Amino acid sequence: MTRHVDLTTIDHETVRLVEPEWCTGHADHTPCHRVDLAHTGAERRLAYGSDDLLIAMLTQDPYAKDPERRRTGLYVEQTGWAATLDPDGVRRLAATLTVHAMHLRQLADRLARLGDEEAGR
Repeated sequence: MTRHVDLTTIDHETVRLVEPEWCTGHADHTPCHRVDLAHTGAERRLAYGSDDLLIAMLTQDPYAKDPERRRTGLYVEQTGWAATLDPDGVRRLAATLTVHAMHLRQLADRLARLGDEEAGR
């Protein structure tokens, strides 16, 4: 079943969008320009201990001027984390980054499947 959401814009009044299944919703929506409408998925925090290293989430900007941004992508943000580590800490960080690389590959696979679905394949 296709979900739709109606969002108010400054320049096109109310716009009806198809809402992807991964979108977390638009409860915090404030009126903006249609080109700025976006779908975002749940944040995936990739941490080292209690500190975030990366944040990743699915995103789509259905009315973006750049056609590439209209397709679903994975937004990845690096945090400003920094630390001086001893040899064991470096090994733990390396192990953590290896696990995070696996999670990013899984997200890339999901993104590829979503791209195939969007293309009708």
